[in-house]
Amino acid sequence: MQVLYPAWQHRMVQQRLPSLLDPPIGFAHRGARAHAPENTLEAFALALRLGATGLESDVWLTADKVAVLDHDGVIRRWGRKQPISELKYQSLPSHIPSLASMLSSCPGEFALSLDVKDPSAFAATVTAIREVKPEIEEHLWLCHPNWEQVAQWRVSTHAKLVDSTRLSRIKEGPERRAALLHESGIDAINMHHTDWNGGLVTLFHRFKKYALGWDMQHDYVLNDGLRMGLDGVFSDHTDRMMDALNHHV
Repeated sequence: MQVLYPAWQHRMVQQRLPSLLDPPIGFAHRGARAHAPENTLEAFALALRLGATGLESDVWLTADKVAVLDHDGVIRRWGRKQPISELKYQSLPSHIPSLASMLSSCPGEFALSLDVKDPSAFAATVTAIREVKPEIEEHLWLCHPNWEQVAQWRVSTHAKLVDSTRLSRIKEGPERRAALLHESGIDAINMHHTDWNGGLVTLFHRFKKYALGWDMQHDYVLNDGLRMGLDGVFSDHTDRMMDALNHHV
């Protein structure tokens, strides 16, 4: 009798493709978000205790030019929404950390992926890194959805620069995008896990671009992505992520 398996099970039994990074980085998305309040010092510290080799967050700039970590850059209070850019750091809710305070409270070496959703936060981000934990700049991954914006940062930092996008938005095609990233000095491309397959990972690796996958919440998704050769994975579930990474060592 023929036994039929879901498509993802067929992919999982394939031989693992090589990564540019060995081992790949396990980024704890907004800290250990599945285990603690997201984007808090508690969540970042817990992620590292659970074994994460990288942390992830979104960075915004306050009215008094402080780089802070929050998902959407908006404060909801008294029935109103206020952009972080209009507020001073001291007036923010206490659970929102500055980038500097996170760096000070998290010991050791780890990769750090920051989604610079507000490009005006770039300079303050790099300054905070250099003032508090300069050794981490070489392990810093700076992401933005406009690769041309990202390319402008190349002259100002030796951090890794990341095109954060979706396959459907790459109108010129993946091979041309890989060539453009190579020409522009951008180091990596980050896409949703459903956008990736082994052929695409291999294509970007051919151009020496790191391939990163986000929203990888389930065991089979993590295992599938690692078998494709992804160089970094992003997950809310730090424990599952590290189990998968340890299994593929």
